[in-house]
Amino acid sequence: MSKLEQLINELCPEGVEYDFLYTVMDYEQPTKYIVKDTKYDDEFETPVLTAGQSFILGYTNESTGIFEASTDNPVIIFDDFTTSFHWVDFNFKVKSSAMKMLRLKKDRSHDADFRYIYHVMKNIQYTPVDHTRQWIEKYSKFKIPLPPFPLQEEIVRILDKFTELTAELTAELTAELTARKQQYEYYRDQLISFRNDMPLVELGRLSTDMYRGAGIKRDEVSSEGIPCVRYGEIYTTYNVWFDKCVSKTMSGSKTFEYGDILFAITGESVEEIAKSCAYVGNEKCFVGGDIVVMKHEQNPKYMAYALSTTMAQKQKSKGRIKSKVVHSNIPAIKEIKIPIPFPKDIAKSLAGQQRIVDILDRFNKLCNDISEGLPAEIEARQKQYEYYRDKLLTFKKKDK
Repeated sequence: MSKLEQLINELCPEGVEYDFLYTVMDYEQPTKYIVKDTKYDDEFETPVLTAGQSFILGYTNESTGIFEASTDNPVIIFDDFTTSFHWVDFNFKVKSSAMKMLRLKKDRSHDADFRYIYHVMKNIQYTPVDHTRQWIEKYSKFKIPLPPFPLQEEIVRILDKFTELTAELTAELTAELTARKQQYEYYRDQLISFRNDMPLVELGRLSTDMYRGAGIKRDEVSSEGIPCVRYGEIYTTYNVWFDKCVSKTMSGSKTFEYGDILFAITGESVEEIAKSCAYVGNEKCFVGGDIVVMKHEQNPKYMAYALSTTMAQKQKSKGRIKSKVVHSNIPAIKEIKIPIPFPKDIAKSLAGQQRIVDILDRFNKLCNDISEGLPAEIEARQKQYEYYRDKLLTFKKKDK
């Protein structure tokens, strides 16, 4: 018999009592803790928090209006509209007034464990359907199980340990992925680098044609029609090369096909501007605006790998036009130089390009397998935690 089962049999064999959250928890409004200056800097000391997914928005140097929390005196910050919440055990300021700071009522510290309440709140299945303040009107009126204090402590010990192990696994997998990516980037840059047998050649000389796509509006993307690519998808969806489009449209005028290189010439970051990828699929597709299509007679995957190197990306960042967003253009892209093996002997050059592609494809697959496996493993652990949390926090209700 486990310690948990023993405690249940000894302390609450007939079931446990349920009570409203508002009878256990106090709340405080965040008004006096709201940050005044949102010019954050990582060099500053005090974090500015949101109860939403972002959690830490930045750091401020403001020294007044700081909410004090610690490992001995933690707090739960609760988003009053979405019901998202976080456990906080350090001093902070907040960005929004749309939250509550929750702590255990002082007169309930003898029969309620604050960390236990946090886990119970995680187990509440509720999604707001209206944009109203949730804590007072709805959320605090949920009833929660309140088993005897020693049983709460044992549940907290089990769930915290599970959370700790999950965090350790996530950190290990993330570190492994980072190391693999760094190793991949190092070998990619070494394989595709300037030397006697791989002189630098301008894209303008390699291109047989280079042209801009034509705009495809968001509302023109559909589940049916001709495959298409919009420029934002090059940043968010496609890797070095791809063979299928995620979008389709009934509207389009400019096309691309097998082997073409696509450049996104509008973006938010100098470091990523003119991100490129090769299309190695079989269909003829429409291309959206703010994309440059390059036709050529080289190995498309080799071109894509070469254009993803550190050397190529530094060149892409030159010749940009600054405004609210970052831009590139066809003349700037034509000036980019990449190493081409034996450029004067096309057969020998293509054979050399293919050898490099074969090596990088294997390495790229390994990195992608880890990249895909990491979220899947984390999600599996999270579902496992939620399953056990539900089991641990499901009690027979005590008859009054």
